[in-house]
Amino acid sequence: MYKVLVCDDDTAILDSVEVYLRTEGYEVIKATNGIDAIELLKSNDVHCMVLDIMMPKMDGLSAMLKIRQFHKFPIILLSAKSEDTDKIAGLSFGADDYVTKPFNPLELVARVKSQIRRYVSFGSLNIKDSQLVTGGLVLDTDTKEVTVDGESVKLTAREFSILLYLMENMGRVLSSSQIYEAVWNEPSFRTEKTVTVHIRNIREKIEINPRDPKYLKVVWGLGYKIEKI
Repeated sequence: MYKVLVCDDDTAILDSVEVYLRTEGYEVIKATNGIDAIELLKSNDVHCMVLDIMMPKMDGLSAMLKIRQFHKFPIILLSAKSEDTDKIAGLSFGADDYVTKPFNPLELVARVKSQIRRYVSFGSLNIKDSQLVTGGLVLDTDTKEVTVDGESVKLTAREFSILLYLMENMGRVLSSSQIYEAVWNEPSFRTEKTVTVHIRNIREKIEINPRDPKYLKVVWGLGYKIEKI
């Protein structure tokens, strides 16, 4: 699950944004000023930050300058100011996006999704040793969790094992027999249909368009592979 840090001195905004982000499956941590936000980053792996500019103790721009010394995750600035000079200043300080108050929470959630997707796709994300990653597809061997563009994907135990085997051999074409023997741990015998059914189910879950898959490819007459992106 991806984690979003939301920092704003308006608790009503904090609570509202938290509800919308949690509904979309994100874990949310909150801070009411820049100092507290920086402190939270010491004990949390954050994948995106929503940061208000005007705050007590430490404003958003000052906090962002300090954060950018150590972190590359995307930062979306919130501000009541809509002038172009303010947007330019925020972006030049290291922000990835800028949202003017008042805002539609659904639009902010869409921007968070977009930034996390881009963050994962371009390899800026700090990948853990337990994670296998290609593009926006992430499989965690410790948590047994699979996500696509930050969205959790529910796989059966067998489907997870097949995907794990394919991702451990990313870029390689694996035959139905190889997949069956590795996952079922027994000799293969007329297993092509069994593997095909499971592959179809996995593609339905991890691909936006299963008929034009981005990750799980069929190499006709040879087998299957996970594309390395």
